[in-house]
Amino acid sequence: MKHDERLSFGAAAVAYAEHRPDYAPAAVRWALEPAPGPRVLDLGAGTGKLTATLVAAGADVTAVEPDPAMLAELRRALPGVRALPGGAESIPLADSSVDAVVAGNAMHWFDMAVAGPEIGRVLKPGGVLAGLWNVLDDQVGWVAELARISGPAAIGPRDTPVSWRAETAGLRLPGTAVAEQAGFPHGQTRTAASLVATLATRAGMLVMPEQERRAALGRIRDFLASRPETANGEFTLPMLTCVLRLQES
Repeated sequence: MKHDERLSFGAAAVAYAEHRPDYAPAAVRWALEPAPGPRVLDLGAGTGKLTATLVAAGADVTAVEPDPAMLAELRRALPGVRALPGGAESIPLADSSVDAVVAGNAMHWFDMAVAGPEIGRVLKPGGVLAGLWNVLDDQVGWVAELARISGPAAIGPRDTPVSWRAETAGLRLPGTAVAEQAGFPHGQTRTAASLVATLATRAGMLVMPEQERRAALGRIRDFLASRPETANGEFTLPMLTCVLRLQES
């Protein structure tokens, strides 16, 4: 199932580019703070959501993405960025060629037994590995209820702060110091319809049988229509950009 989910995004590449959130600039700055230089590899870059924030932060970015449809969307949106086909387990870059490797909502798909040494290979001495995840702030009451109504296919592991910390605590890069974790306030302007469309791009939803998928999205749509926070026009979806940061020793 994990393999099927990992390969599911290409079919929804346009919707992913339209509806998935960007990343908090403060989170990106913190992720890159210890890096010895500006060269950054965005690994599993998708349609370029994190890539764009890295470029805005002044990084010299190379994006690597295995899915052809996602890569095509990235190249369309960010034609000035070097964007290559490839994956975490076989990175198409030279040894010691980047100061940081980052992954936006992607590191949990990597086979770290293989990807860890590959990431270590392309990092310069003192380089940084950082995973960034956008999670929902379930300390807000209606968001917690949305998570319950939506179910784990739409809002599951790593999608709330507590579950994110538990899921990512064990990720390691050989030869690194202890991982650091931090969270940064973020938000996304949504309507009820666009939030339903956003949740429809989650991996678990994309591989769900169509009848079940329609039923789940219907429950979410009914819930959002019933809440004063979300029923009338635009609202801000409360989020955090959470970062796992490791530095090469």
